[in-house]
Amino acid sequence: MTAETGARLLDVRRLGRSRYDDAYALQKELVDARAGGKVGDVLILTEHDPVVTVGRGTPPAATAGVDLPVVEVERGGEATYHGPGQLVAYPILLLPEGRRDLHRYLRDLEDVVIGVLSEFELEGVRKDGFTGVWLGDRKICSVGVAVRRWVTWHGFALNLTTDLDAFRSFEPCGLRPDVMTRLADHAELPPTNILAEVLVVKHVCRVFELELPPPAPLASPPEGEGGCGQSGFPDLPLLPGH
Repeated sequence: MTAETGARLLDVRRLGRSRYDDAYALQKELVDARAGGKVGDVLILTEHDPVVTVGRGTPPAATAGVDLPVVEVERGGEATYHGPGQLVAYPILLLPEGRRDLHRYLRDLEDVVIGVLSEFELEGVRKDGFTGVWLGDRKICSVGVAVRRWVTWHGFALNLTTDLDAFRSFEPCGLRPDVMTRLADHAELPPTNILAEVLVVKHVCRVFELELPPPAPLASPPEGEGGCGQSGFPDLPLLPGH
């Protein structure tokens, strides 16, 4: 929190491609640190090596046909796939008084994704009885969360250029595999995930009333090289409406 404005600051950790176990261990470390007041709010952004995770209470038979590592975790929800071409966001946030409602938190995460999709002129929607975000009757984002001492972890997985065949060996979130979709089938995307990362940060800040810290002073980069802005993002041209 800044003394000048009283704003809560968001520390963005961009892991790039990561093993699920490594990101999971980092989450647990940050949850304990956030609960103990040793760090502020953190957003982890990553793209995992192929893995299937299963939430609490998912029967073993649900992933019997999966030929990938299967990891049981504390989040709600059933089995889902993580892999290349998917942006995974793990908000490690201390929910303030007035927001300590798990159902509201799930809706807030969906609102983040709906905001990201709107930047591509797409209408993300919710479906009664389900978590996550949909484009029409196809699911584009899975959401599964946990809270410890009112600090959130786990989060959402947004399919960008994901190979949808990876969902076909099980029922993702208890649904038919062919219900899954990806952003690349609905909009033109750049070759990396960075635009989606920038937009996720923008809408996490909007929904949770957070701000990025001011950029640290940087020495001038060597001629011909670009610099990095706040939170480690390379300098990007401003996009209309962003």
